[in-house]
Amino acid sequence: MDMNTIESVVSTTDPGQWREGDAWLAGGTVLFSYGSPVGSEEPLKRLLDLGQAGWPAVTVNDAGIELAATCTVAELYALPISDAVAGRNWPGLELLRPCCDSFVASFKVWNMSTVGGNLCTSLPAGPMISLCAGLDATATILGRHGGSRTVPVAEFVVGDGKNCLAPGELLRSIQLPASALAAKVAFRRLSLSNLGRSGVLLIGRLDADGTLVLTVTAATKRPVQLRFATAELPDAGQLAAAVERSIPAELYHDDIHGLPEWRRAMTFRLAEEIRAELCGPVPSGPLTVSGDFWPPHATSPQPSTQPAQQKEA
Repeated sequence: MDMNTIESVVSTTDPGQWREGDAWLAGGTVLFSYGSPVGSEEPLKRLLDLGQAGWPAVTVNDAGIELAATCTVAELYALPISDAVAGRNWPGLELLRPCCDSFVASFKVWNMSTVGGNLCTSLPAGPMISLCAGLDATATILGRHGGSRTVPVAEFVVGDGKNCLAPGELLRSIQLPASALAAKVAFRRLSLSNLGRSGVLLIGRLDADGTLVLTVTAATKRPVQLRFATAELPDAGQLAAAVERSIPAELYHDDIHGLPEWRRAMTFRLAEEIRAELCGPVPSGPLTVSGDFWPPHATSPQPSTQPAQQKEA
């Protein structure tokens, strides 16, 4: 889209330079599609370009993984088979590729679209929101007056196209903790059409201490997390009751990609699948991937540096 109100593009990572009429620019895949940040109708005058930020896309250490907000989807997709995580006993890495594939986007989008941009766009179907919330990630946010703060990604998104960022604040990075990466994980996704936008996306996690964590996204306007301690692991009925209590009817998203009633029904169905998979006698084997990327009941494909689909987003 032509953005004919833009007067200048400023290369900066300093929130102190932000003023009314500005927008942060990373990959720009959404900004240039909408012509303005999602949820804003104000004409833009300047773009604050993060293209020369020079932030390392991925930093791996014993504490976990730090993703720069400017890390691209392509860089994230390559991480599970990279030397950076070689030898790490982190089953949670299995979630990275299915979440990237949930973009059902072309390689052109993958090479520009950023993890931070997907979080800041804050759409219910944002797969980087699903990934980061499901792994208990925290977001580091830079303020306009030199300070910074951290927010759990599960609380970063507060509604459809809405997040906790104040005007001018900049998402700097996302930290995926080693404790969550070391957990046994489960992934479920559904859409109404082949290669369609996610209508329901659930991530389950069984932590080392036996805690079951279920994160509901795409079906809801914001992420919803349910936690069950080892001594309180639910049966099917208890899980259904907990989902019912945690997600009121008005929180289910409603758009062309799925009616609230369908999203609700599929949330209950996929939540039970995850409970049965993770709370069985001995969770084992590769990650089960549902959705429309691969044939039904298929597991993750062999490592590849290309997206599973070559369809435009």
